[in-house]
Amino acid sequence: MLWDGLDECCESALSNHGCASVSLAVAERGDVVLARAYGAADVAARRQATPATVYGLASITKALTATAVCLAADDGLLDLDGPAPGDYPWPAPTPRQLLRHRGGFPAFYAFHYDAGPMPIDVDRYRTLVRAPDTDFEYSNLGYRELGRLLEAATGQRLGDHLRERIFDPLGLRSFAYGSAYPGSAPVARPYSVDGRAYPDCFSGHLAATAGWATASDVALFAQTSARLLRPETVAAMYDAVPINDHVGYGFGRVVSHGAGPVIRSHGGGMGGVAALMIEVPERDLAIAVLTNSTSKAARDTIVEHLLGVLAPGASGDHLNPVTERNRPVALPEGVWEGEIGTADGEVPLRIRVRADQQAEIRLAHGNKVTTPVAASQRWDLRASAPIQLPTADARLNCPDFAVELRAERDRLVGRAIAYKGGDRNGWLGAYLVHPCVLRSQ
Repeated sequence: MLWDGLDECCESALSNHGCASVSLAVAERGDVVLARAYGAADVAARRQATPATVYGLASITKALTATAVCLAADDGLLDLDGPAPGDYPWPAPTPRQLLRHRGGFPAFYAFHYDAGPMPIDVDRYRTLVRAPDTDFEYSNLGYRELGRLLEAATGQRLGDHLRERIFDPLGLRSFAYGSAYPGSAPVARPYSVDGRAYPDCFSGHLAATAGWATASDVALFAQTSARLLRPETVAAMYDAVPINDHVGYGFGRVVSHGAGPVIRSHGGGMGGVAALMIEVPERDLAIAVLTNSTSKAARDTIVEHLLGVLAPGASGDHLNPVTERNRPVALPEGVWEGEIGTADGEVPLRIRVRADQQAEIRLAHGNKVTTPVAASQRWDLRASAPIQLPTADARLNCPDFAVELRAERDRLVGRAIAYKGGDRNGWLGAYLVHPCVLRSQ
């Protein structure tokens, strides 16, 4: 039987990885053929998860926003190749470039847990770090811009537009959009990696992260949403520019290439959410796996089991848009000094690169920290350390620091990042990118 071993796989994945619950669904030829749930949607209330339980979708939301952008283009409300409004140091990015994460915006997230005003001004970080269409960088900022473009083009709030043009036409009754689930269905409470219940989470990039649904509706969306679009728009959506040896990124979809069946997918991860949506077009089926834990381990274990049964030859490499793979640092031993540009002014930074793949980092007037270093195909020096950037935004919830720098003659040029790397202490925070230039001493 196709589903032999599924119960055992899901139950052991939850137990082994400390995940409260999972809901999964398989749709085939437009019908849900499997819907199961395991574990507790709310641990304290002893409320079990069921197939009717709604989960946060995190970045699967990008597939919703991308579909809405395509609909607006089909309706003549938006030009996929027209410039986005704004003042940029390069030609303005287009919706097509933003959809593919090639608009020039950096990686970014900012989560907070107070319903009041966003404590971080997202527009401080709304700057291009490269010319559009020159490279891939996964960016919530780019999808935030798409959400703003949609609201301007349609005259509707994005949540209302998604309901009118996507959720209702496809009969996806559980789908919703917002910082908290606005419907009446039972909701899975999100949990940290060590089992603490998250409060409601707010962000400055809802168009990238604020979707909600059941696993059954996610699987049906994956399989049926293309029906809403013109054939040429569907072809453009799945025309994925390669970003590594296994996958490319289209319009809100990761698309595999090379050996094995074609897989179209999108994952989602944030505080208390690990979700995955998968379509296998040659089998005319789709899979959704939703969990209420920050850790992706249980989700990935269950996905691996389902792919082994339903799409032999597929693997995690067909789902993962990883672009940075570490290599040894080739920079010579030496000292580099310079500044980080922040909204609060320039912050001094000193890095001494050692011959043993280590570096000594001193930020502003703080203590020196020694940390391992690496490089990648894009960066000549990558390092992280438990140091806090001394800015108002970083002090909110960014206790960690990283640099990604490339060599340009006698300089290292790139970025310094204030972030919170996980939620074993407190809640997931922000990821804030700042320009950085260091000079050889």
